[in-house]
Amino acid sequence: MKYKNFVAGLLTSLIFCSCSYASISKETVEAAWKRIAETDGFEVVKINYEKDESPNAWVLFKSQKDFSVHVTQGLMKILNSEEEIAGVLGHEIGHVRLGHYNKGVGRNIGWAILSAALGKAGKVAQAAGSIGMNLAESGFSRGQEVDADDYGTALLKKAGYDPYGLYRAMKAFADNKYVTQPNGFNSHPPTERRLKHLMDKAKEVKGQ
Repeated sequence: MKYKNFVAGLLTSLIFCSCSYASISKETVEAAWKRIAETDGFEVVKINYEKDESPNAWVLFKSQKDFSVHVTQGLMKILNSEEEIAGVLGHEIGHVRLGHYNKGVGRNIGWAILSAALGKAGKVAQAAGSIGMNLAESGFSRGQEVDADDYGTALLKKAGYDPYGLYRAMKAFADNKYVTQPNGFNSHPPTERRLKHLMDKAKEVKGQ
């Protein structure tokens, strides 16, 4: 009887656990990228997978004809679904479509800023130098990050995904303790405020 109670309790814990561990496959990333890029009319280039534990995705952009898309193993480990990675990739497409790279940005910039804020940046985030430099010279303003969030959220619905996908991706960052705290150096909006905006935007887009 004690053994049965133990097993039942363990199963209940597994079912209702708010664990932050998750994982998506390369096939899931590629399916999301193909669908979200084609919906936007973006060239479906090959995804570059980076062996980095910091959760990150970015477009290394030089021109409309010269760019690459990168996703780290760390990001794949914390996301739960195709719609979440689609939201992240849609956000990165938003930076390109909204002309953010045309305003002095043409280097490796992505979501690593989130982990860098807590000193958890991996090799990718540290490529340009110290964490402080990465934060201070990230290139995108907070306003541009919000605009890219809005673009990605709208693109999710257009592609037939749940527009809450980007919100859930951001929630996965927070659940895994990758958050951006308010200070004068971070280009990304503080996580709590960003989550609220993403939820409000997804609700708005879903109701349209």
